[in-house]
Amino acid sequence: MKKILIGILIITLTACKRSGNESDNLVLPSSETEKEIAIDTITKESVQEKTLKSFEGLADTTFVRLADFSDNFAYDLRYATENNFLKAKVYDCAECYTRVKTAKALIEVNKAFMQKGVKIKFFDCYRPNSVQYKMWEIVPNPQYVANPVKGSIHNKGGAVDITLVDLEGVELDMGTDFDFFGKRAYHDNLDLPQTILDNRKLLKETMEAYGFWSIRTEWWHYNLGIASNDPVADFKWECP
Repeated sequence: MKKILIGILIITLTACKRSGNESDNLVLPSSETEKEIAIDTITKESVQEKTLKSFEGLADTTFVRLADFSDNFAYDLRYATENNFLKAKVYDCAECYTRVKTAKALIEVNKAFMQKGVKIKFFDCYRPNSVQYKMWEIVPNPQYVANPVKGSIHNKGGAVDITLVDLEGVELDMGTDFDFFGKRAYHDNLDLPQTILDNRKLLKETMEAYGFWSIRTEWWHYNLGIASNDPVADFKWECP
């Protein structure tokens, strides 16, 4: 009888040990902190999926934050830093706003870019007219900064300064940095390596196919044609 009881005990212990080893194979949070991080990550991902807004009911002239309507863009908003030709920060915080019609066109053209393995990266978007005055105070030269009295299409919410990046975020070579004021940045300067010319051609032809037009001296600047008659604005976004 004692031998039988010992045998049953050994079998029970072995089964428990095996069950414990099987549990070890499960990937579970090892602490309450890790559990909270895992739950928080899932929650943030769920929230992110729900944050994109719809244009339904919005007038074409309404100013909107582009990131609220698409998460497929990249940003390097230079005028919210000192890394620009002004060597000064003129935005309180980095945001990309445009009017609704411009945002719609940008989302559509970006879909076309993404089918080619690239996407838009923004250097500047809508620019309040008061910021235009700040820029004019620093560089009062119409060759580089539009006179704020008249304003620019940036002040109307219909212009963007952009480049292209691959889907990993690496910038395509456009030959110069943003806001390089010289012949090397001109669209009609063909004295450049073929790779640069091809990249600029991809940017220009695709943007033009969706209603944008370029200016000769800046490969990065694009205006939405139907936005050119909108009024100059001084709408200011709130910073966090």
